[in-house]
Amino acid sequence: MLNDRIYDITVIGAGPVGLFTAFYAGMREASVNVIDSMPQVGGQLAALYPDKYIYDVAGFPKVKAQELVDHLHEQAKTFSPSIHLEQSVTDINRHDEYFEIFTTQGTHYSKTIIITAGAGAFQPRKLKTEQAEQYEGSNLHYFVQKLDQFKNRRILLCGGGDSAIDWSLALEPIAEQVTLIHRRDKFRAHEHSVTQLKNSNVNIMTPFEVDRLIGDGNRIEQVAIKEVKGEQLELIDVDDVIVNYGFVTSLGPLKSWGLELQKNSIFVNSKMETNIPGIFAAGDICTYEGKPKLIATGFGEAPIAVNHAKSMIDPKAKLSIHSTHLFEKSK
Repeated sequence: MLNDRIYDITVIGAGPVGLFTAFYAGMREASVNVIDSMPQVGGQLAALYPDKYIYDVAGFPKVKAQELVDHLHEQAKTFSPSIHLEQSVTDINRHDEYFEIFTTQGTHYSKTIIITAGAGAFQPRKLKTEQAEQYEGSNLHYFVQKLDQFKNRRILLCGGGDSAIDWSLALEPIAEQVTLIHRRDKFRAHEHSVTQLKNSNVNIMTPFEVDRLIGDGNRIEQVAIKEVKGEQLELIDVDDVIVNYGFVTSLGPLKSWGLELQKNSIFVNSKMETNIPGIFAAGDICTYEGKPKLIATGFGEAPIAVNHAKSMIDPKAKLSIHSTHLFEKSK
């Protein structure tokens, strides 16, 4: 047992949406506990691409992922929430007036729960090419944590989604050469990003895919790419290969908690309520008809979840109060 305190709201997940949820809950004068399995706050933004620019946060034309996380963390600390890192939630037991939350480090107690665990546990979709695994510790990358490591280098980037295009555009000014290959003619990214890509100096090759990696066993020196449904073969000299094929996600133990799931996401109503009274969800972990999976969407869902959790804890509390009034009252 960690302690016997019963928090008003426990936030499971310390990514961007979880941090904002903790802040807003503090504004509603709720006692807050945050639990995350990672060793640092920030979720995928901090763990996978801290140097990547984020474009869908209101008020920021663009902002680096780690900078956004740092601001959210500072904001969340305004009301001194308890934050427990490197703890995975394994199970939840519901009692009449509170929940027992079991983790790999002990037991927490809370009147309500808001799940903001992003997409759950994640692993990159790997390059299915012979000998790829032996280069993973060298110059085959699935994450980009520091842009500067690719300065003046020849980069081959594989993928056709937002991440692949964002990284291509971010690397173009600093790399010697960026080549982007995608197995389809059309990209799956936002239209504006695709337009920027086509107007850049990135060498775009479609529809191509990796055929084989050529190297000395320690580093990749060339990549043979082949035309999809065609005969054309090309050899590309490289210093680094970056693969952005997306992620395989898993809800892990969460699947056994009795929550209603739809396509690996938690189904919620307009109040961000799950099918279990007292448990809410916000951010990429939850779904409803017509939802766009954006950070900005999660920032809007967080206050809804908090307000309804607060109303459940204290039926006399107002459902929603202007943020200025909340903040002035809390000081």
